[in-house]
Amino acid sequence: MYGWIWRHLPGNAWVRALICLLLVLAVVYVLFQYVFPWAEPLLPFGDVTVDSGTGTGGGDR
Repeated sequence: MYGWIWRHLPGNAWVRALICLLLVLAVVYVLFQYVFPWAEPLLPFGDVTVDSGTGTGGGDR
């Protein structure tokens, strides 16, 4: 798939690399601005339970 994208981009290798960088930045922007905020309420990361009991690790010695 990446080879297909590379072959269909215009210009020499430097221009293609710049266009690829811009495409990656655009994808990251769309993910952070639209996809992740939309998916965040659907994920269970906010349902965290921490017990306050004494465990075997850490603490005073």
